[in-house]
This record gives sequence, C-alpha cells and structure tokens, in this order.
Amino acid sequence: MHPEQLGRLWAASSAMHDLFRKVRDVADSDASVVIEGETGTGKELVGEVLHELSPRSAAPYVVVDCAAIPRELIESEMFGHARGAFTGATSDRQGAFEAANGGTIFIDELGELPLDLQPRLLRVLEKMEVKRVGAESTKKIDVRIVAATNRDLRREEDEGRFREDLYFRLNVVKLVIPPLRDRPEDIELLSERFLSDFPSIDGTPIRLLEDTKRKLLKHPWPGNVRELRNVIDRGAAMSDTKFRLPEDFGRSLAFDSPEQRSLGS
Repeated sequence: MHPEQLGRLWAASSAMHDLFRKVRDVADSDASVVIEGETGTGKELVGEVLHELSPRSAAPYVVVDCAAIPRELIESEMFGHARGAFTGATSDRQGAFEAANGGTIFIDELGELPLDLQPRLLRVLEKMEVKRVGAESTKKIDVRIVAATNRDLRREEDEGRFREDLYFRLNVVKLVIPPLRDRPEDIELLSERFLSDFPSIDGTPIRLLEDTKRKLLKHPWPGNVRELRNVIDRGAAMSDTKFRLPEDFGRSLAFDSPEQRSLGS
C-alpha cells in the first residue's frame, strides 16, 4: 500500500491504514479512548493525533505517565493538592486534570495506576469534577480522556489489579496498535524516514541496500518503532564515514538483543 502520514505517524501497512481510519473516525467524539499496544509502538503519538484532529485542538494536551511518577506523588500529580495537604505542600497546586481543562488528558501506562487510586479516577470520569488532595471542595472540569497501556487490562482485571467498573468506563473506544514485527511494510518506510535526518556529506540521500533491508526485516523488534529509531540513530553515530556510501550505514547497524547483533556485522 502507499505510504500515509497521520500527525507524526507514518505507515504503509494495511493494518496501520485501518488504524488511521479509526483514529479519524473517533477524533471528533468526546468518547474516552483506550490505546493498547506494546512498548514503543507509538501510543502517545496516536493520542496526540486524536487531540489535534478534535474540536479541542486549541486547548491543552496534558500527558500523565503513571509508570514514571513515584507512587507517593501520583495522586497529587493527577488531581492536585491544597496547601498543607502533606509535608512540602507549601501552596495550592493544580493537577493534570485541571491543567487539561477544555482539552485532552493522556494517561500513559494506565495499568500502572495503583489500585487504591482507581476509584478516584473513576469518580472524575463519572462526575467530571476533581478534588485536590487535602481540599474541601471539588472543581468542575471538561476534559477528554485518552489512556494507553501495554498491558492486557482484561487480564489485569481478572487478576484483581484493575477495577472492572473503571475498565468499562474508560474503554468506550479501543484502538490497538500492532507490533512492528507484524507489519514489515512499515520497517523500510520508517527506516527511510529516519535516515532522511542524516544526509550524506555530498548531499545525496542515503538509501537502504537490499542486504541492509534483509537485516532489518529479520530482526524481531521487541522495542518496536522506538527500537528501530534507536538502531538508525546508532548507525549514524557509529559510521566513521558519515554515510559517504550506503553500505557504510549497513555495516554500522547494531541491535540490542544479543542473538541479533550478528545481523549488524
């Protein structure tokens, strides 16, 4: 299929073209969206597109990464806090939901949200109001919620780590990003796109040799598009000739998994 761009996403595979159509279809809606996909597939980029194509595009787009925020701070980061709510709370502070008012909040790694905080998130979704930690009153908000996870939330629910009512409240629309290994058409396209950031010395764009393409297609890409980008960037850094010849890039490829490192030799 022909290459297609959607925001910062590029794809040539039919699976991603189908995903692009679904994203366009639901962008105008205020329905909550759950984006599922392995690490590195581009879930946050899909969230960005949903916001950019929506009527809320001029309002804030706020990202909360549940995996990156320490457990003791995540409640305050999401919902804000009042002065004196805990040691170090020297002033009132708005959380991500208030900051995203009128726009979109992207909750990344939703499966990492502690179980005891999930009822608070559910209340925000149901009431569209937020109560800061230590505050007496609530504040009305107007946000669209887009969440992403690399976990199977249904399995998390069955094993008692995710609330069923929260799952159903969030999962109005589900978008699934296929792993890179299942869409080989995109490997060459994305590699070429990433290579375009590194012109050769004489200004001639670098093209992938057939041997280099075979190396890229053989790799299982456990880190998906993020890993592919790292491999291309690493190849640029390791090439002594700065890509004077296409084969210089092919020789400089290096992969993360030990069983695949020989492919870059």
